[in-house]
Amino acid sequence: MTENSSSQIFNVPNTLSTFRLLFSVGVFACIARGDFMAAFILFLVTALTDKLDGWWARKYNQVTQLGRMLDPFADKILICGTFIMLAAVPEMPKELWAIQSWMAVLIMGREMLVTAIRGFIEQRGGNFSANWSGKLKMVFQCVAAAAGILYLVYVTGETKTVPGWLSWTLTISVWVTILSTIQSGLEYIFKAISMIKQMPEKN
Repeated sequence: MTENSSSQIFNVPNTLSTFRLLFSVGVFACIARGDFMAAFILFLVTALTDKLDGWWARKYNQVTQLGRMLDPFADKILICGTFIMLAAVPEMPKELWAIQSWMAVLIMGREMLVTAIRGFIEQRGGNFSANWSGKLKMVFQCVAAAAGILYLVYVTGETKTVPGWLSWTLTISVWVTILSTIQSGLEYIFKAISMIKQMPEKN
């Protein structure tokens, strides 16, 4: 009997998500070693696989239950881990325009909360897929993380001079990320409350 593509486990999207997890570890290792250029390149490659596996899954009908869990999990590992690692780098400025530890805590807290809500809703038969605000939040987070890594490339380089455009990009992307993280988190909370009110109570 031929297995339907929607029930496959070892398909292209799930493989890409698995590689994204492995590449994320590589990003963290490069940041810890101070090899920021390698971390920057690997981060870009890893982030791009998120767009590729989603596109592939929809185009070739390879959306699976495993993929619905693995894809966002890989995204959260990449983003939360990168922000945590960047906040811990001594060369990262402690001013509010750069990546700070409390920002990493906020991002991780939001992701954990939404994951818990999604699990609760879908366990009761609801559909709690990501909306556009959540997807935009991911884009902003990737830009801020990439800008943070690139900032460290310059600040630890021979000239130790950071271009003005990069400083502005880091500042704007960091704060857009913080605001979108809060906004999308609240949107998911209100959405969950509305869905829970409409659900029949279990006996």
